[in-house]
Amino acid sequence: MRWLKSFFASLVGACLLLPSGQAAAQSVQVEVVSDDGWVFSAYPAKGSREGNWRSYVEARRNSRYGIQVVNNTDRRIGLVVAVDGRNIISGDRSHLSSSERMYVLDPHGSATYNGWRTGRDRVNRFYFTNEGDSYAGAWDDYSAMGVIAIAAYAERRPPVIRRPRPPMYSHRDGGERHSAPAPYSDSEYSAADESIGTGFGEVEHSSSVRVEFRPESHPMEKHFLKYEWKETLCRKNIISCGPPVFRREENRLWDNDGFVPPPPRHDRDDGNWEEDGSSERDDRGGRRRH
Repeated sequence: MRWLKSFFASLVGACLLLPSGQAAAQSVQVEVVSDDGWVFSAYPAKGSREGNWRSYVEARRNSRYGIQVVNNTDRRIGLVVAVDGRNIISGDRSHLSSSERMYVLDPHGSATYNGWRTGRDRVNRFYFTNEGDSYAGAWDDYSAMGVIAIAAYAERRPPVIRRPRPPMYSHRDGGERHSAPAPYSDSEYSAADESIGTGFGEVEHSSSVRVEFRPESHPMEKHFLKYEWKETLCRKNIISCGPPVFRREENRLWDNDGFVPPPPRHDRDDGNWEEDGSSERDDRGGRRRH
């Protein structure tokens, strides 16, 4: 049938425990893991929200890694996985579209993707390296360097066939029409630091099988993981590393979240400020009373 598309489904799986807190609400759980089984440290990133999760990951030089994914839903899902902006099955430039090649996970299933798929039974391993040694860099593509991106697509449910009531008959061809998927902008991969990438490592055996899967037009969830060297995370104040690093003051017309903050020294239910006749200038450019 024309509407069916064939995709790879990884046979490599692992049993995982769901973390507590925010991640438990996610349809898909994503972690970057080492060959030794430990998880690379991850830190929430600004702009993360339900359905579009973002985080930083602390990378270690020359370390091999895998992308571990858990399906927390009761439906099969398709996963478009891009590393440094390249689809890890086809190697093509990825826009996280439903038309791209994808892995398939069973309901409540899990799998670890360890490399660039170069055949039915083999991959070339992922490892953290400099962008000049990266797979994407070899194609002169630096547009999404240092980002692991995953779009999870639910499987389209089969159409419900309804028998017409006599004497009414339908002579339509029954073909479904679906809107084209919305394009995914390269800005979703944007990153300030392009000094890190993922290499094209040694060959490793990795079995896969082709299955039939028909994805929904739009992803149910997306994950973006920006991996950085520790010193870069320190410089960006994502993690604390010794003496505090100078940070510019927040811009009052750009960095606020759009809601009214409580007034200075506002610690009483009646809304009055403590008064002692003195005042001083606050960081918002106004004056406050004590």
